[in-house]
Amino acid sequence: MSNQSTVAEFLLLGFSDVRELQILHVVVFLVIYLAALIGNLFIITAEALDHHLHTPMYFFLINLSILDLGSISVIVPKSMANSLLNTRSISYAGCIAQVFLFVFFAAANIALLTVMVYNQYVAICQPLHYETVMNRGACVQMAASVWTSGILYSALHTVNTFRLPFCQSNVINQFFCEMPQLLKLFCSHLYLSEVGILGFSACLLLSCFALIIVSYVHIFMTVLRIPSEQGWHKAFCTCLPNLTVVSLFFCTGSFAHLKPTSSSASGLDLVVAVLYSVVPPTMNPVIYSMRNKENKAALRRLTVWKLFTKNNMFVFLP
Repeated sequence: MSNQSTVAEFLLLGFSDVRELQILHVVVFLVIYLAALIGNLFIITAEALDHHLHTPMYFFLINLSILDLGSISVIVPKSMANSLLNTRSISYAGCIAQVFLFVFFAAANIALLTVMVYNQYVAICQPLHYETVMNRGACVQMAASVWTSGILYSALHTVNTFRLPFCQSNVINQFFCEMPQLLKLFCSHLYLSEVGILGFSACLLLSCFALIIVSYVHIFMTVLRIPSEQGWHKAFCTCLPNLTVVSLFFCTGSFAHLKPTSSSASGLDLVVAVLYSVVPPTMNPVIYSMRNKENKAALRRLTVWKLFTKNNMFVFLP
């Protein structure tokens, strides 16, 4: 049995020990972070100010953008700061906060993506009942359930994880406090309860994924019965972005958490972690908005409004 140890801080995986490469890492992550920040803030602003976008789908998109901003803000700024300061450390309390927040945003993201697929299912497969099923009250309740379930799940996960003692080193082979890497540091005879929670998590994940697959089967079967080619095009343009986001997030996240962990740092682990933690928050605004005619129209309306107020600002001065 290994000796239990008290950990004051953890050492995260650095992208490189070469100073030039550390600066390159900061620049790349800064560009990605700013792209995610601008894209998601655009979605929130456009859909909050433009009454044309006050629909269930865009209401859920606002929630998705908030979750994306939160998830990428939890890990990317800390990684950039470590590279700038040429350090790898994160405090014990900081690691707890990072795990809680990232698990919360990730769990809520999965639940919200499932709700968004259900919204598409009702809109395409049961169009006559859409306004009744997806009314304002129902949408608010679904969003509240997403956030509440994320908080409860994350609290359970975090408390159960950090109540366990550490028997290994304090080196985490990842650029943030990732759960599979933390599990390797636990005393081998004490982490069975966390494995049980991970098994429960896997069942929930598979349930959400199965619900999404079944919904899309019904959606595509309904779409194929649409007689007009324009109807096909509109339905597929609505569904494919969500399917792309769901596939990327589920596949990379599942691979990272279900594959056997290695005892040393792996380039594959690093790439997969970036794919499921950094890429989706950056790509979601592009996938959902820039290819969406309604969002493009909203952007034009906001631009015209800004130009109008700028050109007429002196009219209202005394």
